[in-house]
Amino acid sequence: MDFNRVKVEVEDGVALLTLNHPEVMNAISIDMLEGLGEAFDFIEDKANGVRCVVMTGQGKGFCAGANLQGRNTSPAKKTNAGAVLESHYHPLLRRIRRLHCPIITAINGAAAGAGMSLSLMGDLKLAAKSAYFMQAFRRIGLVPDAGSTYILPRLIGVARSMELSLLGEKLPAQTALAWGLINRVYEDADLMSEAKKMAKELANGPTVSLALIRGLYWDSPENTFEEQLDLEFRTQRVAGDTDDFKEGVKAFLEKRPAQFKGR
Repeated sequence: MDFNRVKVEVEDGVALLTLNHPEVMNAISIDMLEGLGEAFDFIEDKANGVRCVVMTGQGKGFCAGANLQGRNTSPAKKTNAGAVLESHYHPLLRRIRRLHCPIITAINGAAAGAGMSLSLMGDLKLAAKSAYFMQAFRRIGLVPDAGSTYILPRLIGVARSMELSLLGEKLPAQTALAWGLINRVYEDADLMSEAKKMAKELANGPTVSLALIRGLYWDSPENTFEEQLDLEFRTQRVAGDTDDFKEGVKAFLEKRPAQFKGR
């Protein structure tokens, strides 16, 4: 399925979502944001059978950040640089956070600015050895956005988040791995095959449970200990009422692989 600057291919329950504007290293435009909205409409439609998502970029980069081409930055014209956040970015980020299935980001090159923010929305973040991350906002006189000031300090702490954001330096994939920003690094040629293999494993799993797991961890930083215990209790009740739980227990007792159906 082709959308505006985005394409989606589904195979065996895995949706490969590709940012598709390689001429500008998949820089994010309003067109692309609208295309992403349509792509997630497709992914969230149960009729399409998506049980895991892999997000990557076409060509040599994941996403170079916001597409600045055609922007009017004349000193005589006041602009509201935050308007597009509320109208387009924030609804998209909220949808990703509450997605019904796991999402893997396969970071195949530069992930800068809002592109870095988007790459970090993955539940599992895989990177090519040549990939790098950059909080590029300071280079154009803006502040980090698209959720980066929420995600970064929770992954790598305030000190490293400040360093990345104030200096705007490139962070190589191997350093990002050592810092705990991402999960795994692969040879460039192996990235997509490894991402698809991992996605297939997740798609064949108890996807109701997996969705609940990702929700617990997304909500955890905002909760007190008692609130999180209560959330675990309520969430476990939902998981325990699924057919997959019954199948998992039965398969365990029968010493065979479970055949999960995602319900």
